[in-house]
Amino acid sequence: MNPHQPITLDAALASKFAQVALGHLTREYPNKLDHVMAGDADVQSPRALHPIFYGSFDWHSCVHGYWLIARLYDRFPALPEAPRIRAVIDAHFTDANVAAEVAYLQRPAARGFERPYGWAWLLALAAQLRSMQSEDGARWARTLAPLADAFVARFEDFLPKSTYPLRVGTHFNMAFALTLSIGYARATHDAGFERLLSETALRWFEKDESCQAWEPAGDEFLSPSLMEAVLMRHVLPDERFVGWFDRFLPRIAAREPATLFAPATVTDRSDGKLAHLDGLNLSRAWCQRTIARALPAGDARIAVLDAAASEHLAAGIAHVAGDYMGEHWLATFALLALEA
Repeated sequence: MNPHQPITLDAALASKFAQVALGHLTREYPNKLDHVMAGDADVQSPRALHPIFYGSFDWHSCVHGYWLIARLYDRFPALPEAPRIRAVIDAHFTDANVAAEVAYLQRPAARGFERPYGWAWLLALAAQLRSMQSEDGARWARTLAPLADAFVARFEDFLPKSTYPLRVGTHFNMAFALTLSIGYARATHDAGFERLLSETALRWFEKDESCQAWEPAGDEFLSPSLMEAVLMRHVLPDERFVGWFDRFLPRIAAREPATLFAPATVTDRSDGKLAHLDGLNLSRAWCQRTIARALPAGDARIAVLDAAASEHLAAGIAHVAGDYMGEHWLATFALLALEA
């Protein structure tokens, strides 16, 4: 795809993304469970364990697959897929199913379940439902609320005793989790939760400078450096963010570190870990655009970041559909990049 030709989210592309997501949300197998078994009784199928989020290869991908279709349903209510989106969410978002998902979390063996990536995506889904201008969204948000509350409680328990951040570019990245969770805290006007998230971000990252950006690793779908910058853009006032960014990545205007400007190469899209690198290209585009929008008008780095974002988006978006190892999740990150 030509990186110099703008790629925009229109109804046709939204329809394509919706079709991709609807093709995997209720596809139970193959399935990679995050499931600790304490005894024989815990040997159950994905759908028995998770009556809502049993599809999409893994729990967290199913969660953000629902985020994707809810967002598309809200933005493009005339989509041909809208009736099916509504039917799928209605069928799965029931009080009984939410209670079962909450009950799963209460198992002693589930203490670390989906921490922190799945936690954050569940909160992002809840925030999306709350933001919708339809009664459908309000109804779905009310139904999902007990599960969102359970994950807020988990963050509130975990973050004060988490001395160090995880900076890897995979599901354990804490900057990504805090970024999505801050969006939820602001959507719900939960000042206490937002304060905890912001204070944690500052404790972990405010003193960082001269980032070397030793990335990507071979299975990363997030940029540890750019993701940290996006988080700090959300917790620092504009002027303080610009000063922090000047210190953190001081040579961005010269396209350095160079690794941040070279789209990652994927050699085998049937390998789930190697396919993560398509997601890295998309999530970098999201981060580069987000950071560019936070810089003052006339800043030379804006054009540099926007050009890099276009290159990364073009490198990744062509592979949203294809092999299931990417198809079950990549459209979400494409949407983040397109909306940034």
